[in-house]
Amino acid sequence: MAAFKQHCAFGFWKASLMHIDPALKKEETHAMGQLGKITTLKDLPADKKLATYIKEAMRLNDQGIKLSKAKPAKKEIATPDYFIKALNKNKEAKQAFENFSYSYKKDYVEWITEAKTEETRNRRIETALEWIAEGKGRNWKYEKK
Repeated sequence: MAAFKQHCAFGFWKASLMHIDPALKKEETHAMGQLGKITTLKDLPADKKLATYIKEAMRLNDQGIKLSKAKPAKKEIATPDYFIKALNKNKEAKQAFENFSYSYKKDYVEWITEAKTEETRNRRIETALEWIAEGKGRNWKYEKK
């Protein structure tokens, strides 16, 4: 519930699990909750309906029912072919790179792909393979020891 000078809002955290009128469920993503912007008592549903909604919300809480949180999709970085070929030539670096976190992989891939010339890119790949084989992140110099 949120109260303001000219209106109030009333909503249910677990509205998606409740048996609420379909007209109210449309408002689920609305900033003013399922009941919308309430400026007068006439904007509220009938007392019986409101009591039913509240009792159902209480029942969900009492039963310990929780909203399921969608797990974020596993992030994958698009590693260029030329870098994959270089990694395949160095088994230690390949193994370490595969075990790196998404952010470590991303740092290396961005650093290599941002090179403007072929010479710079090759030099960066060589350096990256050396650091990766040692298990170092791209910015290992600045990490706390």
